[in-house]
Amino acid sequence: MFDDIFKTNITQLDDVIIRALFSLITLFLVTKMLGKKQVSQLSLFDYVIGISIGNFAAEMTTNIEIQFINGIVAVLLFGFVAYLVSILTMKSIVLRRFFMGTPTVLIEKGKLLEKGLKKVKFDMNDLLEECRGNGYFDINQIEYAIMEANGKISILPKSDYKPLTVADMQLKVPQERLCANVIIDGKIMHKNLENMNKNEKWLLHELKIKGYTKLESILLATLDSNDKVNIYEKNHDEKIKQVLE
Repeated sequence: MFDDIFKTNITQLDDVIIRALFSLITLFLVTKMLGKKQVSQLSLFDYVIGISIGNFAAEMTTNIEIQFINGIVAVLLFGFVAYLVSILTMKSIVLRRFFMGTPTVLIEKGKLLEKGLKKVKFDMNDLLEECRGNGYFDINQIEYAIMEANGKISILPKSDYKPLTVADMQLKVPQERLCANVIIDGKIMHKNLENMNKNEKWLLHELKIKGYTKLESILLATLDSNDKVNIYEKNHDEKIKQVLE
């Protein structure tokens, strides 16, 4: 029985490997054409296109009885349609609303909108879970809650519960700038050092001042705009702590 499970035809296996490689290349090219989007940012139309293309790729890889070129054409066609729709939705508000959908208000001026919840097929438990995920355990703190077209919940808190900002305090602070990763897993990132107008000699000197002589002991080192080097050591022996479920 087990022999039958693992028995395969070498010729067919080679065919599957070749199909898989070409499928991967095709999917990569189509994805590059469509642009960068996280799963949480996909609209309903993007989600349907993604599932369809994935199904085509799997079918043309494992089903050696179908013509491989048919699967390639299907993937490219769906990819082209998705690309065309993305272009059209950037130029037309009407098409954007049709294909991508529109935001739905769930809480307005502190009041729950039952029609909005029904429209997005949300019950109270779903809404409360999303609110907690956004950091609001008391729904009374929320002025507006809106479900975006991609399903993400955006929350505007009431004025009393907004976090205090520097602008509120009327303070002047220097503009923050990005930090550069100058060491990753014991290896110096020379390009990042150059972008920060520093070199390896300067970095090694700073590490020596901080008591580090071996790069292998450093998991990550960052450099900020004030020339401050922050070092994070490797800790292979440290035990992972359990978190309450």
